[in-house]
Amino acid sequence: MSTLTEFGLIENCGENLLSNKTYPTLNGSTEMRINKILDGTIIALFNKTPVPKNESDVVCPHFIELKWANGCKFDCAWCFLQGTYRFHPEWKNGSPKFKDYKTIEAHIKRFIAENSSEHELLNAGELSDALLSEGSNKPFSRFIVRVLDDYDPQGKYRVLFLTKSTLVKNIVDLKRPDRIVMGFSLNADIVSKKWEHKAPTIKDRIKAAKKVYDAGYQTRVRIDPMVPIEKWKEHYSRLVDDIFSSFVPDRITIGSLRGLQSTINNSKDKSWVDYLSVSSNWGRKIDDETRYNMYNYLISYLNDNHKFSKIALCKETLGVWSRLKLNYKKIECNCTF
Repeated sequence: MSTLTEFGLIENCGENLLSNKTYPTLNGSTEMRINKILDGTIIALFNKTPVPKNESDVVCPHFIELKWANGCKFDCAWCFLQGTYRFHPEWKNGSPKFKDYKTIEAHIKRFIAENSSEHELLNAGELSDALLSEGSNKPFSRFIVRVLDDYDPQGKYRVLFLTKSTLVKNIVDLKRPDRIVMGFSLNADIVSKKWEHKAPTIKDRIKAAKKVYDAGYQTRVRIDPMVPIEKWKEHYSRLVDDIFSSFVPDRITIGSLRGLQSTINNSKDKSWVDYLSVSSNWGRKIDDETRYNMYNYLISYLNDNHKFSKIALCKETLGVWSRLKLNYKKIECNCTF
């Protein structure tokens, strides 16, 4: 196998360069995907969820993670990064780790050169908030747009910026909706104030989302995790109304509160765990009936009051998808192209 000297990486990397595999898809077909570049520390396929067969199996399409940074500063009580980074507490306590841009560029260059997909959405918000560096003198948004322009003249690749941040000035000024897709994590205001400890207010996040929406960007919303607090219907209805009074999302993905045991063990504020009464192969979660009722209500509210139907569920079971009469085989969720 040829070396990676031309890509600024190490030589003699042998068969660990990349891994191509054929995967079954949710719609019944198969596709060849690059599983990872090198050891997968920067580019890797999220493939932990097989095609569901049983009602208890979780529905989640595979997607490419662009792991350009580790950690977050928003200190949300239920964030799974608390378990993921349990051996690096500084990454989850306000001192995230930014990876070397030259190395990131080399991995992306190789990925684009080897990838056979017709198009690809790189998720930059899985292991960190995607706008983590936007207040610095080296914003990731400007870097990644330049890299994609250099190595992907056909325009096949975009980056998903999933965020709770309001630092969208660089995104707006770039004017590159052909390269960037925005996704905003939103919740009922009372839920955010109680458990999203250091994140911007919901009002400010909606304002930021409107800015990128007005600038022409595809703007997605993720209402996740829904929490069945007292008067939850009232609070989540208000959230939806506040969103649609500002902009119309391209799509909305809904999820409910859940927690891996490693997350629960390493969470400082465990008050949210009281809502988790069921154990599953994806950790602890809210009981099935309550989850169904929350989804069914919110989907109906979106349909009836805002004529909106581009809705998907996040890491939810096949049984719940079926009961809601949603077609998971045609899923268009936050993380898909």
